[in-house]
Amino acid sequence: MAIEIKAPTFPESIADGEIATWHKQEGESVSRDELIVEIETDKVVMEVVAPADGVLVKIHAAEGETIASEQLIATLEAREVASADVAAVSEPASSTTITDAGTESPSEAQMGPAARQLVEQHHLDASTISGSGKGGRITKADVLGALKEKPAAEPAVAAAAKDIVAIPVGPTSERVEKRVPMTRMRARIAERLLEASQQTAMLSTFNEVNMAPVMALRAKYREQFEQTHNGTRLGFMGFFVKACCEALKRFPAVNASIDGDDVVYHGYQDIGVAVSTDNGLVVPVMRDADFMSLADVEATLRDLGIKARDNKLSIDDMTGGTFTVTNGGVFGSLLSTPILNPPQTGILGMHKIQDRPMVVNGEVVVLPMMYLALSYDHRLIDGKTAVRFLVAVKDLIEDPARILLQL
Repeated sequence: MAIEIKAPTFPESIADGEIATWHKQEGESVSRDELIVEIETDKVVMEVVAPADGVLVKIHAAEGETIASEQLIATLEAREVASADVAAVSEPASSTTITDAGTESPSEAQMGPAARQLVEQHHLDASTISGSGKGGRITKADVLGALKEKPAAEPAVAAAAKDIVAIPVGPTSERVEKRVPMTRMRARIAERLLEASQQTAMLSTFNEVNMAPVMALRAKYREQFEQTHNGTRLGFMGFFVKACCEALKRFPAVNASIDGDDVVYHGYQDIGVAVSTDNGLVVPVMRDADFMSLADVEATLRDLGIKARDNKLSIDDMTGGTFTVTNGGVFGSLLSTPILNPPQTGILGMHKIQDRPMVVNGEVVVLPMMYLALSYDHRLIDGKTAVRFLVAVKDLIEDPARILLQL
């Protein structure tokens, strides 16, 4: 029985998509729920899986081709696929490892998208992993178990060196260049950043915050917090999200957006959190963050981070947001000016915690300090409002009990 495989239904905000990678080719056998193709849009990468066991008999849209919502992209001939057929059709004989017992080890074709991504990310040999799924299929849990048994990874520099093209040195060296097309998502990110810089009156103000009180609180309650909240870790971002929610209530203009000649004041706090992925910077949104507990914020951040890493973010995860928080400190940034995420009018930039000498009560003491940066749209937010908002965030972080007491 022939089954038509169509592109997902795109939301109104996405006009079309592009075929990024075919993971199966014509004539290859596929298993139900196995990843067939990835479709890249302006915002997310969508995965299309096989609706049934069978053979991919026809591909109607090649890699790099632009496709519309629900467009026919492939035809699948559904049937029961024996394991011998999979070995003969899906994989060349050279890619299958024969063990001493005379049985075939699971190949990369016999694993789900999440398991495959972990295997590729950690450079594992799929043939050495025992699959516990149906028919020997490798699951994500199998890969995680293999990682625990894997010896310490090689230094990052050495691993990265494998991907570097060797360029001869000396007066006769060739000047090597590599030209690749910009991905659809990266092109859209570049377009939005350019729009933000050209179409907003963006300005930044800075302050610094003493992180000692929050660090002491984390050190005291970290283990108890994790045990009480089912393994959720107590991080810094949760404190800043809650502090921003409280400050946004006091300064509604920072939580507003500009729509043509109108100003839209939002009576809720949907906080976007910038996440760096291999495909570019994405900003998933936490809905009604002001009603979340600190544990809820941390758990949501963890889940969104995992979805971003695994390319599982949906359009709904990326839509909306009234204010954004970004943390360049995780990469070692000491100070930066974050770029607005239109139509939002404010974004808070966190940075690296650095021990610095500070004067306290006439004495010089060393404190763990963090620079904060608030970029804002000066068309709507005056400098006085921006500075007071940032000072409010600073005061809440330096005395975190005030977040709970809403003082």
